[in-house]
Amino acid sequence: MTRSLQAVAYRRPSVLESAAGGQLLGLETSRGATPMGVKDHPQFFAGFLTSPQVASAALLAVADVAAARYYQQQLRASLDPVVTGNGDRLRFESFSGCCGVYARLDVLEPGLDGGEVGHGTTNVDVNNPLREALSRIGSDDPLHLRVGPEELAVTTMDGPVVEKKVPLPDRWLRGFAEAQVIAAGFDLRAELPAADAVRFLRALPRGGARPASTGPRWVVPTGNTLRPTTRAVPGAVCLPGPERLIALQRVLRHATALRVYGPAVTGGAAATASAWEVVLPGMRLTLTLSPDASRGFSGEGGVLDALATDEAAEDAELISVLLAWEPRVDVADLASASGLTPERARAALIRLGTSGRVGYDTAEAAYFHRELPYDAERVERHNPRLRSARALVAAGAVALDGALGTVTAEDGHVHRVRDEAGVLSCSCLWWAKYRGGRGPCKHALAVRMVRRGDAAAELDMARVEADAR
Repeated sequence: MTRSLQAVAYRRPSVLESAAGGQLLGLETSRGATPMGVKDHPQFFAGFLTSPQVASAALLAVADVAAARYYQQQLRASLDPVVTGNGDRLRFESFSGCCGVYARLDVLEPGLDGGEVGHGTTNVDVNNPLREALSRIGSDDPLHLRVGPEELAVTTMDGPVVEKKVPLPDRWLRGFAEAQVIAAGFDLRAELPAADAVRFLRALPRGGARPASTGPRWVVPTGNTLRPTTRAVPGAVCLPGPERLIALQRVLRHATALRVYGPAVTGGAAATASAWEVVLPGMRLTLTLSPDASRGFSGEGGVLDALATDEAAEDAELISVLLAWEPRVDVADLASASGLTPERARAALIRLGTSGRVGYDTAEAAYFHRELPYDAERVERHNPRLRSARALVAAGAVALDGALGTVTAEDGHVHRVRDEAGVLSCSCLWWAKYRGGRGPCKHALAVRMVRRGDAAAELDMARVEADAR
């Protein structure tokens, strides 16, 4: 697994300190993107939290996920949460070290008071002393939140910066991209009122020293609760590795509802990802789980088709200038503004997601703009199926014949790719094992690339003929 070290530097550690009229939570920011360009330590908010104890517990839950590994727990993880200012809300995001749990806290307008929310994305320091202090926040303590340094501190501080060297495996970077693609296919499947939500979540296993359990588990909405079932049935939601919801325990006593999201399933379906959202006063805390505790988001293959098109790269450049740090990016509106079809606009968003520039909010069924310090070329370069598919196309190994495509692999074996109602199946071992559940195999991806190339060539020829007439 390829790893790199990213330096995350802060002017000083984030602290919780006493101040006139209450307490001050100063969250220090690192280098980040803003509408005015990259800044070393941007400030996104300075104002009060309307529910200090709730916000503190929810922020700790996001930090819990950032520091956790739910698979191979003997290895430690440490990745500071990412904060995004979207003008009307603050979003705090993190990924688990095993790449199987994505956490996001949305602090909405009702949760903020007396301050203007800026625009931009950066890492935020959540250190161990701060975690201990946040856990002691009382329900009646006024809490002033500052995300980013005070201007005075920036201009007068001459001391050394606080720098952390954070290991970033490439699969974590791919996980951010895959999570938003998968979540875009979710719908609301169940909503439980507070008492039933707390009862259900507290009854889940909490794990222990052993790795989280494997194998799919399912729940079915029944009245105001969720009933466990041993198999997928219509209307069921997969609960893969229920121990991975342990971070939600921090906020249960503040919950007003639990919403569960997932894809539509039929009887006998394989395990799927799902999202579990705890509704809080002025906030939402969401954990998205991969289809299995041992299976990270990075290998799901949902971005491959979008990465494989030449037009998506050009479309992404156009779409990127229209994002404008919007908290809600509607595909239809974006297509209208850009002149692209909704399908091309969605593919461009997926491509932007591979560099961390787009996330997906299941509660609002909309994308949102952020800027993570990753580049799309790196994600594409470290995706083995995409690299292999491009190599097959470059070697002329693909032959098309109507609904059938044949691909001659590097070892000389010929694989047959069939088109069944727009779904490409293959005779290779990858397809036999996953049946499309983890994206296309390299052979199907290569066939799709060649088809798109032929279609583009035909369109160019038609345009030439039209111009000649």
